[in-house]
Amino acid sequence: MSVKVRIPTPLQRLTQGKEELDGKPGTIIDLLRELDKTYPGLLERIAEGDKIRRFVNIYVNEEDIRFLQAEQTLVKEGDEVSIIPAIAGGAF
Repeated sequence: MSVKVRIPTPLQRLTQGKEELDGKPGTIIDLLRELDKTYPGLLERIAEGDKIRRFVNIYVNEEDIRFLQAEQTLVKEGDEVSIIPAIAGGAF
């Protein structure tokens, strides 16, 4: 069993159109580094160095990692990780 990673539509062009990827257990940042080896460019869209970009929200089993251990949040087999870019609005 692996970690399921849900990819938002804007990033699917980097994942060959895949909506969901299988990742390895570990920390969030290590999971993203590992996925970037197969899907180059993914990590730089989500993180800057070892920090998740402010406008990217990541959830592990529906819990915001900002309220856990952020980039060092551990994921285990069977967990689901959702990457959700923030959406900005404009004037009417």
